[in-house]
Amino acid sequence: MAFRGPTSADILASKFAAAMPAEVTLPQADTRHYFQAIDNMINVFAIKPDDKVLFLTDPLLDRRIVDCITGVANSRGVFPREFMAPSTQLPDCPDEVRALVEDATFVVSSWFCSVNSPLFVKLRKEKGQRWVKITYFRNLDLLQTAQARFPVDLVGEIVRATARLYPKDHDFDMHFSCPRGSDLTIKFTPPMVKGLLSNNRWLGQQRADQPGCYVHYMPTHGPNLYDRNCFPGGGHSRPTMAGIVYPQWAIGFHKPFEEKIGIEYKDGLVVKVHGKSDEARILDTMLVDGQAMLHELGCGFNPKYPRYKAYPAGSNAPGALHWGTDGKFPSEYMQRMVPKWEEPATHQDCVMFDMTVKAGNTTLIDNGFLMALRDPKVIELASQFGDPKELLETFVE
Repeated sequence: MAFRGPTSADILASKFAAAMPAEVTLPQADTRHYFQAIDNMINVFAIKPDDKVLFLTDPLLDRRIVDCITGVANSRGVFPREFMAPSTQLPDCPDEVRALVEDATFVVSSWFCSVNSPLFVKLRKEKGQRWVKITYFRNLDLLQTAQARFPVDLVGEIVRATARLYPKDHDFDMHFSCPRGSDLTIKFTPPMVKGLLSNNRWLGQQRADQPGCYVHYMPTHGPNLYDRNCFPGGGHSRPTMAGIVYPQWAIGFHKPFEEKIGIEYKDGLVVKVHGKSDEARILDTMLVDGQAMLHELGCGFNPKYPRYKAYPAGSNAPGALHWGTDGKFPSEYMQRMVPKWEEPATHQDCVMFDMTVKAGNTTLIDNGFLMALRDPKVIELASQFGDPKELLETFVE
């Protein structure tokens, strides 16, 4: 009787069949990874012996986070204070905490208004107050993740490499496209680029050791490809902008969109939502009726951040974009679906994982891949920490 060769079904049925490494992390690797992440964290929280440290927190923050950072501070002879607000969604600094904030030199905050409260901006600019925003460090167990141990200085070099791609000396169109037909343009001028890149986050600062700094920990959410810093004082100027984008997902929705939903912008304002599904109608009420304005075009810069994780504030994998808008009125839908969201119900992040972005003739993002990951300086620095391909282009799906 002739031997019957194995079929694909036979191979799949074998309990020993394998053509890939076992998905097991040995204890010694876990230990190395954990302490690498701790060292990253301590480098970011660069607390000095003469600092006055203040926590601005909320009830849902893992209390171990406060204890963890307090331990770092205590080891340097610093004993922090804390003010807990009812939620992270504060639109501005409460009067009752103003004196505490003004007295601090180093602030660790979970509040949404951290980035744009006039008082906080003034204190960073005039007093050199240093800030760490912990939107992406709300659970101490995150120290066990790949994004926590990714070298913070390498994130900074990826940021700087992206900044180098912006044309600086002439007007250009920033154009956005995707496989679903997105077609949108923002017109940039040299003063807009100068204003955008003057934000110290574009300097690639990932450690809170420079006067006036504002950094994220974990360092995943980088500076924005476009935001209000494009205009003097972050005022009410509106960009010359027109077109439509087709996001794949948005905060507050259980699943990615099945329908091709289009969001049409005109000079920064959402003017129409295209689509017939329930999701499209919800977005129409939220964005058009809410008179939503583009607040930021956020991009991630940490290659080990989970690529398709959109919550809490848009995907932060390199090349994944979130279109963050602010409406004039709270969305009832968001208040019902994500009542304890870290951001207010006036905000919405629509996410795209496969966008191509060009600044003039230069490609910033190619089909969801951040081109700065192949910058020679980025690769050179990555080689000091391991295999550049593994570090920069092996993503966490």
